[in-house]
Amino acid sequence: MDLAYLRAHPEHLPTFLTHQRIRETPVSGGDICAASRLTLDDGHSVFAKTWPEHADRPVPEGFFAAEATGLRWLREAGTVAVPEVMVALPDLLALEWVQPGEAGPKAAEGFGRELAGLHRAGAPTFGARWPGFIGALPADNTPHPGPWADWFAQARLLPYLRRSVDNGALSGTDAALVEQVVTRIGEFGGDEPPARIHGDLWPGNLLWGDDDRVWLVDPAAHGGHRETDLAQLALFGGAPHLDRILAAYRETWPLTDGWRARVPLHQLHLLLVHTALFGGAYRDSVGRIARDALSGVGRATVDG
Repeated sequence: MDLAYLRAHPEHLPTFLTHQRIRETPVSGGDICAASRLTLDDGHSVFAKTWPEHADRPVPEGFFAAEATGLRWLREAGTVAVPEVMVALPDLLALEWVQPGEAGPKAAEGFGRELAGLHRAGAPTFGARWPGFIGALPADNTPHPGPWADWFAQARLLPYLRRSVDNGALSGTDAALVEQVVTRIGEFGGDEPPARIHGDLWPGNLLWGDDDRVWLVDPAAHGGHRETDLAQLALFGGAPHLDRILAAYRETWPLTDGWRARVPLHQLHLLLVHTALFGGAYRDSVGRIARDALSGVGRATVDG
């Protein structure tokens, strides 16, 4: 199987893998999927993701289709580097192989400008036309006209708060803090038309290539608020050269007043996803971010 054959017959890839006709090398693929580098007969490589064999439940219906659709939608904007989808099957996703490189300031600045271009490509509504996932959890992508604050509270905060309470990761006190944020969400300001966003842009979903570009992987793509992507870049230690990314972004497309004070609000979504997925290990982070969000309400419409 070479690259041309794979493009023409993507449905044959599982058969070739089953019969060990392709060299397969395990690589890091994140917390959910098993991943490997597949070396084809012509020397080209592709990156393949599958649902782990030891998982306690089958692959959720539409899981890989949602990722493939999101990658194609981001790639259509023609701005940020996004791997080409080679194969999208119910239990397997194969992408263009990106050779890893170093995280450098030049790539960071280029990425900041390209990310602004991606966001500016826009979306017809908040949400998306396809069912969504974030990690292994469903994401409500039901198209919504806005305003953004109403959609974000109902589709991105409350569902994961309920899951986190139900699984015991958050207490009643924790939930009350998040509910205060939801109640006051209209006071934060910053409403904008929907941007075309990655949706799960923590630093681990940036792939720094040897071509001096930053590639986007593992999206939960949808129409959302551009500040959500930027806020997520600062989580879990922050992206390399984050100051250069943000400076280049703001030179390309300035942010509205109050964006710094809204960072915790946007980060709260992904932290609630973590308590819903992984339990109480992220409980303190949710409480801290919710308190930070509430303390920033008064500043969210004045600072630049």
